[in-house]
Order: sequence, then structure tokens, then C-alpha cells
Amino acid sequence: MAPVALNPDQLSRLAADLPLWALVNGTILRRQMRFEDFAAAFGFMTRVALKAEAMGHHPEWRNVWNRVEIDLTTHDLGGLSQLDLDLARFIDAITPMTSP
Repeated sequence: MAPVALNPDQLSRLAADLPLWALVNGTILRRQMRFEDFAAAFGFMTRVALKAEAMGHHPEWRNVWNRVEIDLTTHDLGGLSQLDLDLARFIDAITPMTSP
């Protein structure tokens, strides 16, 4: 089934539903994380990569040593879909509640 764009009501609930994420330009969910070291950051990225591949939905991300920044969006829609919410929730479940 093709992804469906989130509706305005769903977008308005994002701050409450995903408090660790920022909504950027109404089309991207962004989260920044800091880990103990590069190995921990890379291990996290590996876990996300395996989940993303299984979902067929891949993040845009940047990694510098112990920092990882992730952007989620559904490119085919030019915005956010349930796929982005599902991947964000997975990421939150495997990541400590830390900030950069």
C-alpha cells in the first residue's frame, strides 16, 4: 500500500506525540542525538538501518563522531506519512533520552 500524507490534525499532534523531534518546514521530522562515542553512535545507526531496510523507508542522517542527526520525511509525498511516525517511534524506543 502506498503511503498517505499525514493530515493537519495529525501534524498538529506531533509535538505531543514525539516530543524529542522537531517539525521542520511542516515536512520533516528531525532529531539530534549524542552518544558515548563513535562506536555507540554507529551501533545505533546500524540498528536503525536494519529497521529502515525492513520497512522500505530510509532516513536522511548525518554522523560526526558521537553525534547523529536524523531527518525523516516521505519523499514520494513531499511530506510526512505514517512511515515516518513508525520509524521515529522505533528510534525513540532504542535511544536514550539525551540531547546534543
